[in-house]
Amino acid sequence: MRVLIQLRPSPDLVAAVADPSVPAAASDVADGLPGVVLDHSYAPVAVPRPMPASPGGDPLSLNQPLVFSMAPQDASVVVRGEIADDEVTSRVALLPATRRDVVAVYADPVIETSLTCGGDPAVGDWHDVERLLRVPDLTAEGLDGSGVSLAVVDTGINAAYVKAARGQDVTVDHERSWSPEGVSGTPGDFAVDHGSMCAFDALIAAPKASLVDVPVLLSRRQGGSTLDGLLSDAIAAYAHLREVLDAQPAESRALVVTNSWGSFSPRWDFPPGHPGNYSDNAAHPFNLIVGSLAEAGADILFAAGNCGTQCRDSRCAFPDRPIVGANSHPSVLSIGGVDTAGMRVGYSSQGPGRLTKRKPDFCAYTHFAGSGALGDDEPDSGTSAACPVAAGLVAAVRSRWPATVLSPAQLRTLLRRTADDRSAVGYDHDYGYGVVDAAGIIAALRRRAAKAA
Repeated sequence: MRVLIQLRPSPDLVAAVADPSVPAAASDVADGLPGVVLDHSYAPVAVPRPMPASPGGDPLSLNQPLVFSMAPQDASVVVRGEIADDEVTSRVALLPATRRDVVAVYADPVIETSLTCGGDPAVGDWHDVERLLRVPDLTAEGLDGSGVSLAVVDTGINAAYVKAARGQDVTVDHERSWSPEGVSGTPGDFAVDHGSMCAFDALIAAPKASLVDVPVLLSRRQGGSTLDGLLSDAIAAYAHLREVLDAQPAESRALVVTNSWGSFSPRWDFPPGHPGNYSDNAAHPFNLIVGSLAEAGADILFAAGNCGTQCRDSRCAFPDRPIVGANSHPSVLSIGGVDTAGMRVGYSSQGPGRLTKRKPDFCAYTHFAGSGALGDDEPDSGTSAACPVAAGLVAAVRSRWPATVLSPAQLRTLLRRTADDRSAVGYDHDYGYGVVDAAGIIAALRRRAAKAA
């Protein structure tokens, strides 16, 4: 079983791992772990320590204000390795006892794109989405994605294809893009696939955003497909995105991260209640690093997934509550899907979420004729399309409302409060708070600006 091992080595070593200018290897941190075959291709990643913002809080509860410390005496380090399947239970129990620097051993589950199970034709096209998102009104307000880094964590972007499909220029930020170890290719020049669809859809509302290409799903695992990766690579990607965010000037900080992927099977995970579990465990390193990136000022959106009760993707293996792990994190926006007529698509996953109950947060548009990246007659579909559509709207807002002026938490609240309520009155687990409403967002921002004047 592939695992993540969290260690707390000396502060000097933690500081070296956290410093991107200092090369560090897995063997520097975790050499000689009994029963573990270290993956030396995976560079160790520093993980911040969560601490309650108020005295007396629970450091493992995500449902409270937290601060995240990267101080060498507080932070920890994760490495990737493998334990023989017939030794997993005993090794996981013994490692912290035999090595004092081992904090815990966690699952490193497979992560996969949120492809749709729906075979229905498209409902409308991307110009309908443009109209529904009131893109001309956003543009008139100066909300077009200018100056915003929009990270697409997926299978890589083909910028030339997206440019041709949109008929407009596309900007890829080569300097800030990042690939997992072993993934070759140039940012913006990967094969046309799921990631190009996500980039296309994100640019509908934010045509001037700079795309940061993060092809995490191109990392390989033994026996895997070309459309899945490992959560450990997402941890490394998020550590890189933290560097991108920290390098931005505080007065214009704007990083939006769209994630149209998730973990759909408990097969690769420890069971809920196990200390190494991912799906339900706030202490898993990926859930910690997601929380720390959001707390530092990034807007993070995850697809809710395509495990809706009316039309489940065949890969959905959780018997209930399919919005798992970071897709249900309280500091991210979990996005469900509606068609351009405003009806929830049957494959859109329903809540409650596993880390926090009120998931999805709201719905955005999907299942429309758009990029054509998945095939000439294939719609941009799944919550895979809804998530970047919503992320583009967030990026548009960030053009004039950087994170230091409107924090990610404040923006999440604004988006929930302005959503067009559907189904039952108030929040429900089908639509969340409703369907994203650009007109309501613009009006709320105008009121906020008037108060600040």
